[in-house]
Amino acid sequence: MSDDLDPDRLKALEEKIAALKEPEDVKDHAEEHYSQAQLAWRMVIELVAGLGIGFGIGYGLDTLLGTQPFLMVLFIFFGLAAGVLTMMRSAKEVQKKQLADAGKDEGDARGD
Repeated sequence: MSDDLDPDRLKALEEKIAALKEPEDVKDHAEEHYSQAQLAWRMVIELVAGLGIGFGIGYGLDTLLGTQPFLMVLFIFFGLAAGVLTMMRSAKEVQKKQLADAGKDEGDARGD
């Protein structure tokens, strides 16, 4: 190696180092789009959770009060209704997000 340094080479090396030090665009996993399979599983789990919680509450109250199976059946229907409402909320949330993304994409295509 020589003692005299080439300023052009040093400048090019500094630019390469600066480019490598810049942070990469990191994806935010919370902002990723749900695939249809993930969305379907989420809705199934919400429905089953509602039914399970309704069954548990109804069975527990029936055991305590001795009214079997009246409260269990009643709370299973309440759990079903809660599960369906939660599924509808999730579907509206995903639909709203898809519409916002579609509007954003149209704006980008027009150059807005």
